[in-house]
Amino acid sequence: MSEPIQPLAAQPCTLVIFGGSGDLAKRKLVPAVYNLLLDGVLPPNYAILATGRKPLSDTEFREIAREGVIKYSRQEIKDSVWANFEQRLFYVAGAIDDPKAYSDIRTRLEKIEADLKLPANRIFYLAIPPTSIAGAVEGLRKAGLVQPPAGNAPFSRLIVEKPIGNDLESARQINAAVARVFDESQIFRIDHYLGKETVQNLLVLRFANSIFEPIWNHKYIDHVQITVSEAEGVGTRATYYEEAGALRDMVQNHILQLMCLVAMEPPYSLDPDVVRNVRMDVLRCLRPIAGKDVEKYTVRAQYSVGKAHGVDVPGYRREPGIKPDSTTETYVALKLFVENWRWSGVPFYLRTGKALTKRASEIAVFFKPIPQILFNANPDAPLEANVLIMKIQPEEGLTLRVVSKVPGSKAKTHPVEMNFRYGEAFGAPSPEAYERLLLDVMAGDASLFMRRDAVEASWAWITAILDGWKTHGSKWLPEYQAGSWGPVEANRLIESDGRCWRTV
Repeated sequence: MSEPIQPLAAQPCTLVIFGGSGDLAKRKLVPAVYNLLLDGVLPPNYAILATGRKPLSDTEFREIAREGVIKYSRQEIKDSVWANFEQRLFYVAGAIDDPKAYSDIRTRLEKIEADLKLPANRIFYLAIPPTSIAGAVEGLRKAGLVQPPAGNAPFSRLIVEKPIGNDLESARQINAAVARVFDESQIFRIDHYLGKETVQNLLVLRFANSIFEPIWNHKYIDHVQITVSEAEGVGTRATYYEEAGALRDMVQNHILQLMCLVAMEPPYSLDPDVVRNVRMDVLRCLRPIAGKDVEKYTVRAQYSVGKAHGVDVPGYRREPGIKPDSTTETYVALKLFVENWRWSGVPFYLRTGKALTKRASEIAVFFKPIPQILFNANPDAPLEANVLIMKIQPEEGLTLRVVSKVPGSKAKTHPVEMNFRYGEAFGAPSPEAYERLLLDVMAGDASLFMRRDAVEASWAWITAILDGWKTHGSKWLPEYQAGSWGPVEANRLIESDGRCWRTV
């Protein structure tokens, strides 16, 4: 097993979590840090200071954190390890819009750092609504909690959760507010999809295996499908989802970033900005979908009443908190093109939705069919195409579909699959996405994070679609039954090109 090219070197620091009494901290962030500790990659000296509106003592916060680790950690809790870990968990109550909260945070930080002999390296994680980001960073500035990036001085880093705005203009406003306080090198815009092992492995798959990169272009690839399906309806996220919809919630960040990794050119090094530059180039090459083009290249729909995993699901417009005349899409399918030399003429089909048949995320690369001679000579029964499938969730792994001969005297063929699963190959479950991403921030590696220009470029492309829907959209969206694979209109989008969606 080869050594990593650039070993991560996480530095001693304090992670300050805004929204620390919320769901993300309990389910993801604290368990992630705990697993880093168990894996032996956490810096030797660290602390977590959570802050939120809820009045909690350190002891109460530690109890909540323990519940979260027991329920959500990928590794079981170890009492001997936890006894030490919980002594590094702290809490201070305060509202984001209260100036006193920031002075309280500073006072508590300085005491923690003095008691634990920690350097003043601080990571501020904003697990808060996007409308609160500007106020939070300004509060940090006024309290003197942000240090400029300079040599060996203590660092200040900011992690911003998606969504960053809800259109191009709001994204620009948030980015501008953050840039007034933090340098771009200090800002880590997090997209947890980029922390998943299969997503990270895309670079290794393409650029460490000589069999793939020579055929990774329009000469050999017929089309690419990216699917992110969710089995649940909107549930408790109804208020947020009604304002967002599937295009904003999933395509603008997660799916476009996956597409960039599939379509990017080879970077000349693994330097964070080099990698981010080639991802940005893909966004620059996206063919715009604007005006009446939305009718040709996009499909949106809402789920109707049905069953998901045996549970009754009401129609979207019957969900609590949803307007009865809502035109917010819970499903979206897109056909897009990357207009550069490598991908000329190759369509990318993207789809995502709520209340679908199953929870699954994957990238499927379909290679071009072989000539219609020899084993593919029958036009009425063409051979199935070779497909490379990168499974992101719930299981992470790779599948390559090839055609094989069926045993016997006749030259009969049948598609077979070669499967690789991370858990089976390496004997352990893959680290959670937030584990890798938090470790990268502690090490100052921004490779897997979105830069300001990429955020705004993706929003510019998405906003054109949103504007097209406003002008050319219909009052009532098509519907699909909850528990199905989506609307018939999405099938027509791809079948009109002589292709079909892969069964996930």
